[in-house]
Amino acid sequence: MRLKDKKIIVTAAAQGIGKATAINFAKEGALVTATDINKEKLAELAKENSDIQIQQLDATDKIAVEKFCTSLDDVDILFHAVGFVHHGTLMDCNDDEFKRSIDVNIYSAYLMSYNLLPKMITKGKGNIIIVSSAASSVKGAPNRFIYGVTKAALNGFVKALAIDYVKQGIRCNAILPGTVETPSWTGRVNMAEDPIKAREDFIARQAMGRLAQPEEIASLATYLASDESDFVTGTLNLIDGGWTL
Repeated sequence: MRLKDKKIIVTAAAQGIGKATAINFAKEGALVTATDINKEKLAELAKENSDIQIQQLDATDKIAVEKFCTSLDDVDILFHAVGFVHHGTLMDCNDDEFKRSIDVNIYSAYLMSYNLLPKMITKGKGNIIIVSSAASSVKGAPNRFIYGVTKAALNGFVKALAIDYVKQGIRCNAILPGTVETPSWTGRVNMAEDPIKAREDFIARQAMGRLAQPEEIASLATYLASDESDFVTGTLNLIDGGWTL
């Protein structure tokens, strides 16, 4: 019960890293509200885990985020996992794709943090955990131009928020995964010209010779959410199986 009675908001909680983290948080005693744009998948999560509250939410929608955050009496932790992986180089990325990636990967983090941070400041304690990526300011990845750009921005977001509010009891840290075996990743692989080769290529670039599982990311998230990490802020936590070595 490392998170007993902590009130935690988890975004992108219907699948993948967000779902695994929401489940792990609840197992550790947290009072979890899971949000996602996917209403059907959220319903499945709630059916499988009756102790998790759900709320459909588009984290890029300013009015919807404001309404949701205003409805909350209290919050201890925000775990923000919203993200979109665009495939391609600079020349493969048009205006609409660039703006969409900024909205999903950066603006959503801004909206959620902007609307929840005041509640944490009022309490004199709070914790924001952002899912970034090893493919960011840490490592360049082929055909991940806008993804790398936006995730690098999130790393800066975390550093800036951490230094600005450390005196007010707020912690902010980032999790930087390598390749994780999620439904999103599986969908991208299956769309490749040769899915079998695409999967093999992803695995080959991992020093450990395998992909990460969402539950492994959730374990790191649980540590960062717990009081065990109370002296940790402004950190970029790689969990990439040695990809960036």
